[in-house]
Amino acid sequence: MQVFVAGGTGVLGRASLRALIAAGHCVRSTARGQEKAELVRSLGAEPVAVDLYDAEAMRRAIAGSDAVLRLTTKFGPMAKLRDPRTWTETMRLRTSSAHLLVDAAIAEGVPLYLHESVSFVYADGGASWLSEEARTDDGGTALLHATLEGEREAGRFTKQGGRGIVLRFGGFYAADAPSTLETITLMRRRLMPQIGAAANYFSAIYVPDAGRAVVAALDIPAGIYNVVDDTPVPFAEYLQILARAIGVGKPLRLPAILGKWMFGDVWKFLSRSLRVSNARLKDVSNWKPDVKSVTEGWPLVAAELHLADRKRHLVGMF
Repeated sequence: MQVFVAGGTGVLGRASLRALIAAGHCVRSTARGQEKAELVRSLGAEPVAVDLYDAEAMRRAIAGSDAVLRLTTKFGPMAKLRDPRTWTETMRLRTSSAHLLVDAAIAEGVPLYLHESVSFVYADGGASWLSEEARTDDGGTALLHATLEGEREAGRFTKQGGRGIVLRFGGFYAADAPSTLETITLMRRRLMPQIGAAANYFSAIYVPDAGRAVVAALDIPAGIYNVVDDTPVPFAEYLQILARAIGVGKPLRLPAILGKWMFGDVWKFLSRSLRVSNARLKDVSNWKPDVKSVTEGWPLVAAELHLADRKRHLVGMF
């Protein structure tokens, strides 16, 4: 299959390129600048320099593709989560750029459009499992409003006769994810506290498993699918698992009232209980997560980072 990836150099994009190439697909990916172009080539794909907000350029770039995948995201550092400017470009990519990409795909007769989304769009579900039919809620936040607006682009594509797919991912973590490295640094500095009881469920996904889900989605019916691991855990447990994996003490505990002050609008959905189910995607494809839970995932990431540090140390000795 000829696959065009918008956002192939991001965290999910890199994992998806690896999985797509391993599956035998011919892949082209956006890449801004020489360094990112070399990264795309190193992963086995062809780099394409294109303005994601230029309609005609996008049509030329995706011409002849069997599938167009929008995996574009641009987040700032976790320390700036409460600053609305952190999310500005991501919101544009999820809405304006997605709209142009769908227009281009429709005009070029591309059969499949895949849209990256997040499971944070679900309303608080308590201890209940959340399927794709569960109620969504933007929580009055611009970020989730844009996220749900962007999802509708996949629906528009389907209405025009194509196969539009939305993948709602859980929280990413992996040894090569900047947010993971930042999370570990904050935890080691005792700056990743447990706020309140933290009894809310948190759904996560190990990034290589997310990349394989993207490949599996090339062969499934149009619709919305959750991409999370098998065993979401309460956030207090999530933090404890992470702390044990990297060998630090239990997280500090702070009053729940400080959540909004520390995280701003992000707290409106970060504090939700989201016990998200991946049953639909497993039912319609051969995908299932290799890493079933953060209980095994965070120790795996810690081991990968330890091995990488040892290799760098050995290289430095010679």
